[in-house]
Amino acid sequence: MPKASRSLPQALRHYLANPLALSYLGVVLAVCLWVAVDTFSAASSGDASFAGVWAILATAPTSLLFTFAGPVGLIGIPISAVAQAFALGALYRYVTERRTHGTANGVSSA
Repeated sequence: MPKASRSLPQALRHYLANPLALSYLGVVLAVCLWVAVDTFSAASSGDASFAGVWAILATAPTSLLFTFAGPVGLIGIPISAVAQAFALGALYRYVTERRTHGTANGVSSA
């Protein structure tokens, strides 16, 4: 019997609720918080800062698709972070399920 396809919320939960995807999202969140703190402290001193580049680099290469100038370009960072976390979650699920199914069938992956 074929597997029933998942709805979008179920697929997101399936691929985003694992250690690899959540760790990546945590790193991106930490970088974005650091960028925000650095931007506010640099704005008060009147000095320009390139800290915002780190948020783009943390979500590259997907964030490079959103190369809009100004605040509109900032929407690409969370979209890119979720897209890449989804891809990392899919990879994590593939590797762990492959290992689980391989050992259940008596085939060792090591």
